[in-house]
Amino acid sequence: MKLRVTCVLAGFLALAVSLPAQTFTTLQSFDLTDGAAPEAGLVEGLNGSLYGTTQQGGVNSAGTVFEITPAGTLTTLYSFCSVGVCADGDDPVAGLVVAANGDLYGTTPGGGANGAGTVFKITASGTLTTLYSFCSASACTDGRHPITGLVLATNGDLYGTTEEDGAKGGGTVFKITPSGTFTTLYSFCSLSDCADGEEAWGLIQGTNGNFYGTTLGGGANNVGTVFEITAAGVLTTLHSFDTTDGADPFAGLVQAANGDFYGTTYIGGASGNGTVFKITPSGTLTTLHTFCSEAECGDGANPYDGLVQGTDGNFYGTTYAEGANFYGTVFEITPAGALTTLHSFDSADGEETRAGLVEDTNGILYGTTYAGGGDFNGTVFSLSVASLGPFAETLPTSGKVGATVKILGNNLTGTTKVTFNGKTAVFRVTSSTLITATVPTGATTGFVKVTTPSGTLTSNTKFRVSP
Repeated sequence: MKLRVTCVLAGFLALAVSLPAQTFTTLQSFDLTDGAAPEAGLVEGLNGSLYGTTQQGGVNSAGTVFEITPAGTLTTLYSFCSVGVCADGDDPVAGLVVAANGDLYGTTPGGGANGAGTVFKITASGTLTTLYSFCSASACTDGRHPITGLVLATNGDLYGTTEEDGAKGGGTVFKITPSGTFTTLYSFCSLSDCADGEEAWGLIQGTNGNFYGTTLGGGANNVGTVFEITAAGVLTTLHSFDTTDGADPFAGLVQAANGDFYGTTYIGGASGNGTVFKITPSGTLTTLHTFCSEAECGDGANPYDGLVQGTDGNFYGTTYAEGANFYGTVFEITPAGALTTLHSFDSADGEETRAGLVEDTNGILYGTTYAGGGDFNGTVFSLSVASLGPFAETLPTSGKVGATVKILGNNLTGTTKVTFNGKTAVFRVTSSTLITATVPTGATTGFVKVTTPSGTLTSNTKFRVSP
């Protein structure tokens, strides 16, 4: 995949910007032996550590799965191509998703039984199982090269996309059970001239149960789309980009607390250097910010990945290029579109960020850079922002009365009360970072609150009580 950066690197005229109190820390510089070139972001595990992948490096120079503590202690859990002819996959570019039992799931674009990529499961201790190898179907109608991660749906199954092949050659949307039963739900380019999009780029599940994502190409103007797809595989194109409102959305979407979706495009917009946009579930799109709007692109350019909504209601993301030092930025943007550059990379602390951010339950943002750092092989970093604080997170985010729910957090030892939208729950403190609770009788959709010795933690999203 070729990256297209259109800003000209020129002298930067520093702008006086009032930034919120913040602390940036480089936690790890990869050195090839422990991995290199992380393209994906991180996910918080049940033990409070963060987990991710590197595309390169490791024992076999084919990428790794790693664990890193919030303090920066890194452990390589698995090096790909540890099985003959890389049957276990190679070069993972997507991140991981964590299940309620602590297992992690991901994809590789290469390797596997047919050299076309895999879906895998890995335990928190590093035992990897290949669940599916792509191109197992005749003519690769099941797709080829999954380059984005998976989403764990409320029904317990995993959903994802492939970049190529499928019945029509434009990639697919698929479902796979945790045990490995695979189903192709949709093949892109099913419409003339790929009006339905091609090269899908990740999924999220909306609060209505349907899935939402973007395509890098295709659509009415051949520069990408936003789409909705049901669990049964019925696809609706919500928006076709036209360059003026963005193009080439490499990233997926995030659904905000207000129900709208927010995302980024890599190029396009008024300056041609990418955008941040909002789109309603019905398909009304609003461009919130066009990058390179500031002098000499001080606000960054070419956002490669998506956004995360912080517990303060604002969105946080990264750009691949530009900023004060020309190596990319970390930014904050309000739902109304006011953007603040929080950090400009300087190569020594990382560069070429291709991954989005995650807000840990400790309230700190974590991310990766593809290059830069002490050994120029990429980094893991943290960024604390004054407006973000500790919270609780539930796995899963919905369930029936009587269901068992894992609650992630920090300093949970000594917890005295857990409530689901005001209803007291039976719970057990498993560790300082994990509580197991039962959805109580009478619970309704709302926030989960955890009363600890140091205060009350509120879940980052509402827990939806299903019938």
